[in-house]
Amino acid sequence: MLTLNHRNKLFGVALIALAFCAPAAAEDYPSRPVTLIIPFPAGGGVDTIGRVIAAKLTAVLGQQVIVENRAGAGSVIGIRAAAKAAPDGYTILMATTGASVPANSGYDIIKDFAPIGLIASIPIMVQANPATPVNSLTDIVAMAKKEPGKLTVGTPPPPTLNYFGAELFKSLTGADVTIVTYKGTGPLTNDLVAGHVMLAFNTVPPAISNIQAGKIKAIAVCALARLAALPDVPTAAEAGLPGLDVVLYYGLLAPGGTSPAIVQRLNRELRQIVNSDDVKTRLISDGGGPMPSTPGEYAANIEREEGKWRALVNKLGLKIE
Repeated sequence: MLTLNHRNKLFGVALIALAFCAPAAAEDYPSRPVTLIIPFPAGGGVDTIGRVIAAKLTAVLGQQVIVENRAGAGSVIGIRAAAKAAPDGYTILMATTGASVPANSGYDIIKDFAPIGLIASIPIMVQANPATPVNSLTDIVAMAKKEPGKLTVGTPPPPTLNYFGAELFKSLTGADVTIVTYKGTGPLTNDLVAGHVMLAFNTVPPAISNIQAGKIKAIAVCALARLAALPDVPTAAEAGLPGLDVVLYYGLLAPGGTSPAIVQRLNRELRQIVNSDDVKTRLISDGGGPMPSTPGEYAANIEREEGKWRALVNKLGLKIE
């Protein structure tokens, strides 16, 4: 029979063994495939960039990074699933700004996640079907006031910044437009091209080829600077609406409690990917701006941007469940 002293010694040995095993586990990471949850449907802007990052991570990590689209409730379902995943580095999340706004999301984007790093900034763009008789923000406001409620504006559902951008536009201009929500930017873009919706607060990646082909009119970029990919499209400020600043930030998150060593490994690889010439070229051609960052810089971005949009929701009295 073991004495109490022997038991204490064995317990101490076990603790020492665990202490040595933890760093080893981080050093061996990853030893099996990693799942990247994208909380939006396939074919949209987040999915497009997420799949580029997944392919690049697969190459550098030596294990396949499998994309899993967990769409629904404007990203809430996928984010909730990621928050509940084991904090072992084998489930990570492609996140976008606005995730913390819903009142009953079932997660806290700051407390329940460990930021890995930023990928890019992607401004929201006001777009129109070519048959819609508008060519500027001024035209949209004039038409909305002349025929209240007639103009339909497509966006993904809240808590996406596309939706908040449309609400901010209504607030700034007093324009009476009808917001129509879609499951993602892919189906929104298809309906905009087909003329089933007249306007859209859309991201650039799923629409840029149609813009270049003349199947979608680019009205204004909701950012402080024009896009290198579409230099002829004015900013909202240049179009007379300086307060319409709506920029999405894309990044990777891990479930809270993930080993700092694993987070740092993923951040190191992610920064090299985002800094690579081909990925920078791809992000810029899709209308984005590469934004490599440290985990701490991404944490500060989340706190600032989530607070900004939560304040808007409260100010406008929007009910985001």
